[in-house]
Amino acid sequence: MIKFKYVILYVEDVVKSMNFYHQTFDMPIKFITPEKDYGELLTGETSLSFASISLASSNIKQGFLFSKSEEKPFGIELGFTTDNVEKLVEKAVKNGAVLYEGIAVKPWGQKVAYIKDPDHYLVEICTEIQ
Repeated sequence: MIKFKYVILYVEDVVKSMNFYHQTFDMPIKFITPEKDYGELLTGETSLSFASISLASSNIKQGFLFSKSEEKPFGIELGFTTDNVEKLVEKAVKNGAVLYEGIAVKPWGQKVAYIKDPDHYLVEICTEIQ
């Protein structure tokens, strides 16, 4: 059996990054290593995980691209649904995110906005597709 189990974001400060998602999206903290270089948040069956750049570099010997503020975000996004997009976007910005694309209503009725988290990863905040 195969399961999609986790997504790992490579970040400078694991505790700071985890706290942003914990405080903004109310995700419980599953655990963090004593070295504070890896941690996971509970999101259901799939965990949202964080690894320090140094830990990731020790595992990925060929290197990887860093998410940087002066660049456009990677061509990937994390998506969170809510009944109140405006309130959640406001909360995210208050907690350190940057609004990337304001709220828009799609032709199928879904409200969608995009933020960049404090590590410059793209996050979609939207209503459920009806």
